Amino acid sequence: MQAPAKKLKVLFLCTGNSCRSQMAEGWARHFLSDRIEPYSAGIEIHGLNPSAVAVMAEAGVDISRHRSKHVSELKDLKFDLVITVCDQARESCPLFPGKAKMLHRDFDDPPRLAQRAASEEEALAHYRRVRDEIMEFVKTLPDVLGR
Repeated sequence: MQAPAKKLKVLFLCTGNSCRSQMAEGWARHFLSDRIEPYSAGIEIHGLNPSAVAVMAEAGVDISRHRSKHVSELKDLKFDLVITVCDQARESCPLFPGKAKMLHRDFDDPPRLAQRAASEEEALAHYRRVRDEIMEFVKTLPDVLGR
């Protein structure tokens, strides 16, 4: 009988760990918890974004218990893969010990887009679009990881 494969530690990193990286962690837990151990953090701490929580809940994923974390809180973990989900995080990404593979996929910043929205519904549409783009990206991770 073959032992189960070790779960890979994956970190999703964005600017404030309030929206995009939280969504990515939520989707990874939802779809890939049997293969990866997902984490999220930011190069800053902005607090969990209520609109991100709301649109993830609409899709059946509860991230309401997540909290915004600074990447330094996870410095002792050895990640197999670090994914930056915005350009600012990629540019400011710290070095990680071990052999972490780095991957970048830039997603629009929903709070920034929502600031220019004419209505609450239009603002939420930005969050939903980015939520769905992140979901599709997370679904490709088994191919990236070779699992």
